[in-house]
Amino acid sequence: MPTPARVRADACPGVFAPHDAADGPLARVRLPGGTISAVRLRALADAAEACGDGDLHLTSRGNVQLRGVTRPGLAERLTDAGLLPSPSHERVRNVLASPSSGLRGGLADVRGLAAALDLALCAAPELAALPGRFLFAFDDGRGDVAGEGADVCWRATGPAEGTLLLAGGDTGRRVARADAVAALLDLAREFVRVRGTAWRVAELDDPAWRGTPVAFADAEVVAGVFPRDDGGLAAGVVPRFGQLSAAQARALAEFGTAVVTPWKSVVLPDVPADVFERLGFGATALGTTACIGRPGCAKSRADVRADAVFRPGLRAHFSGCERRCGKPSQSHVDVVAEADGYRVDGRWVPLDEVKGTL
Repeated sequence: MPTPARVRADACPGVFAPHDAADGPLARVRLPGGTISAVRLRALADAAEACGDGDLHLTSRGNVQLRGVTRPGLAERLTDAGLLPSPSHERVRNVLASPSSGLRGGLADVRGLAAALDLALCAAPELAALPGRFLFAFDDGRGDVAGEGADVCWRATGPAEGTLLLAGGDTGRRVARADAVAALLDLAREFVRVRGTAWRVAELDDPAWRGTPVAFADAEVVAGVFPRDDGGLAAGVVPRFGQLSAAQARALAEFGTAVVTPWKSVVLPDVPADVFERLGFGATALGTTACIGRPGCAKSRADVRADAVFRPGLRAHFSGCERRCGKPSQSHVDVVAEADGYRVDGRWVPLDEVKGTL
């Protein structure tokens, strides 16, 4: 069933229109495909220190947020670094791509498609009218980003061909890899024309915007060094709560281009075997995630990051309220703060019993 019509304006944050959080303005920087060069990663780290709280906060769309942006100059810094190529399209540059594509596995190499779409998107004035929640995706056939709820997605079925998905449903329409960018942009234009008050494709009450439902397995979040198909090495870094200090971000930049994933981790495509000794911090995958909680969010009922529980094999998300910000798409234990405890998968549990329950 489609979602009821939206009754308020889309307030998805950006750099020019930050969100007014309890810990200060929150600015979201889009990274189409999650790919960021070493130079730009260092520029983001510098901006976080100069203008914000000093950390890079990874998001579930492969973007980066800067929090506590109370000092001026952020937009100028990011523009100079090439991270804001189009002020009019800033909030609509939401593009996922399989982070390990071209490195290991997959049916097709989708590297470069996100950048090509971003360039064409920013050159199309009519697409500035897309909602800030609208999401593009390029899946290399493994089903990782196709399972992230993109509005329009090209999913590889072979090295040079793929199928189009709408809100996760397969349309059965086959499109060559060479035409994938144009096909997704055409769908975006048509969505702008027919959307009315809808923010997402799933909200359209029109059978033409439906596909056959597809079940996707949970995406693998890689932590540690792993072999590339060409014999080289890559690495996955999974920082706690998806938060990197400026110093850690600069350390990652020493290994060249990085890829921010929708699972609040970072893939380094080309590394030496001793990468983590040289980084100075670990890569352990932590199954527990959380929203920012108190004191960063006025709507949160608890300091969820202080209360979060970590143990081997546990995949849980701690939320300060029913909005469940940052909730992963993978299966997980749903933990939502109440006034004097937590609701764990719908069952109320006192705070002092949460650890034992999980």
